[in-house]
Amino acid sequence: MILVRNDKFEISEENGKVYMLTFSAGFPLKEFDSILRSHPRLKLSNFSILKNVLATESTSPVEIGRWLPNVEAEVARDKMSASIFIYETHDYILKNKEKLTEQILETIKNEGIAHGILDFDISNIETGKAFLIAQGTQPVAGTDAQITYLPKPERKPVIREDGKADYYDMNFISEISEGSWLGEKIPATLGKPGENVLGEMMAAVPGRDFPIRYDKKSAYEVEEDGKTVIRSKIAGVLDDVKGMIGVNRHLPIHGDVGVETGNLEFNGSLSIKGTVTSGYTVIATGDISIEGAEGVSGAKLIKSLEGDVYIRGGIFGLGSTLVEAGGNIFVKHVNEANLVAADSIHIGSYALGSQLSAHSIFVDERKGKIIGGRVVAKNTIVTAISGNRLERRTDLIIESVNKQESYSIMQEKAGNLKKLQSEIAEHEGKIKSLLPLLNQMSKEQIATFEGTKQILTKLKADAVTIDREVKLIMDEMRHAGKEEITVTKEAHPGTYIQIGKKSSLLSKIKKGKFLIEFGELNA
Repeated sequence: MILVRNDKFEISEENGKVYMLTFSAGFPLKEFDSILRSHPRLKLSNFSILKNVLATESTSPVEIGRWLPNVEAEVARDKMSASIFIYETHDYILKNKEKLTEQILETIKNEGIAHGILDFDISNIETGKAFLIAQGTQPVAGTDAQITYLPKPERKPVIREDGKADYYDMNFISEISEGSWLGEKIPATLGKPGENVLGEMMAAVPGRDFPIRYDKKSAYEVEEDGKTVIRSKIAGVLDDVKGMIGVNRHLPIHGDVGVETGNLEFNGSLSIKGTVTSGYTVIATGDISIEGAEGVSGAKLIKSLEGDVYIRGGIFGLGSTLVEAGGNIFVKHVNEANLVAADSIHIGSYALGSQLSAHSIFVDERKGKIIGGRVVAKNTIVTAISGNRLERRTDLIIESVNKQESYSIMQEKAGNLKKLQSEIAEHEGKIKSLLPLLNQMSKEQIATFEGTKQILTKLKADAVTIDREVKLIMDEMRHAGKEEITVTKEAHPGTYIQIGKKSSLLSKIKKGKFLIEFGELNA
């Protein structure tokens, strides 16, 4: 088929290939552009071939390109879209809308394009330019599992309208009734599959699942409305049981601990409406709340093995009271007492002649006072005033973490944890293999089986404890080198500041943040 013929050359097409026969050399290359515009289906191989053919007379046709179909479809590499190309002049397109529309539909059918075909107006299609004809449906990723827990009341003093902290008013004990909602998990979804333009299904990325953590001794899970709901097995107080939500047994004492009650030791949480009288001892595994406004005077020992201690009033220790907490201690003021907390100590007014030891110690930064005694922390000490005008010796000490020693301890604990996990897997395997035989067991065998279950429960509890200890050491190591002692108003002469091995006994009033700078204490 002859496409173009003039006195210089002839362009013809045969079997999809385009040829040129040059009669006379010298046709300007720039003028060839008009021929390409009037023949959109003509696609040159490259301009260098055309340039040589135009410059040389020939006796036989030379291949210069190919003859494109007037309608062509192209599917994207990801198969999520397809485009149409029309290689006809704009006038031709406008005059042959119906014919070209049929060709487009036939072309996309032949290419297997079956999904997401878009409506189109052929008048808007430009010659030789891609026109979107089909769009695939993207898969919708599944949502992650959503876990919600009953929030534990934040243990901090209520701030009154005048901006002062009221250590008499704290939400310390959160009572829970049997069957109460403790938390829930909305399961992860699978997502919605997609479909590419060729009709092929595309899998969705499922949402991530997360375990809901709770103390199985005091709570249980049940399916409700497609959700996993955690409810309380017992009445008690909301508690953090080794990093998991749970309910601790609760013993309320409506008066004082003293002659009528004797010393108390309880596996759970204690709330005492009155006080602990002189010489008496209170020990609990969970939280201890002493709500009498007069505080505690002369008690021998108040000890929470795993929880917090809250004393609404102050402590008059008379040189003998010891308060210990596996978590935090909250108190209004402390007089001649010993306080030891694994986490932090919070004091609302003052500490006078007392021994305090914790990870961090906070005495109200606006008006709090530490006068006399010895305050030892691992990370932070905060107070408004230290010492007094009589220059009473007051020790503020931060025992810096020895990274090498801590790393060795952490490695040892990690090794113990690994052994425990191995034992847990072994016991779980035994229990799993014995479960199908439970109905055939003798009383002695059932007793042995139950004993194995109890051992497994203890092993798991020990593993959680060690894991928590390892994480605490890691946290201490991360904060090593960031220790500071803050005295916001007055650090009187007689205040002894020590961080790690660096120390200073103040001889004049100072204030601010005391820390190690360039290897030296800035006091």
